[in-house]
Amino acid sequence: MRAFLIALILFPSTALAFEPVTDRATFLSLVQGKRLTGDGVGLVVTSDGAIAGRGFGFRVTGRWDWEGGYFCRTLNSAIRDFPRNCQTVAVQGDVLRFQADRGTGDVADLTLR
Repeated sequence: MRAFLIALILFPSTALAFEPVTDRATFLSLVQGKRLTGDGVGLVVTSDGAIAGRGFGFRVTGRWDWEGGYFCRTLNSAIRDFPRNCQTVAVQGDVLRFQADRGTGDVADLTLR
């Protein structure tokens, strides 16, 4: 126990690392009945493949599926459409981290509420 506490103090980022989400069932267990929120975004992701909510004051809709360990989605809004992009997903507490382009692109951290 003492070693864990010392590691937590000296290396806090490793003690609370993001854990990969690699399957659809786990992803759905995290998002079901929750809202994904962060920096001007509030979205609901449903088990039937729909995405709905608001982004920076605009209505957002989209579709998603799970493919080969990736969350793949399209998004549409009044100001911009986002083409299909497959992303890695990881979880740390109540935060989901999405990383675009199969884990090589931009990162978005969204809080589960």
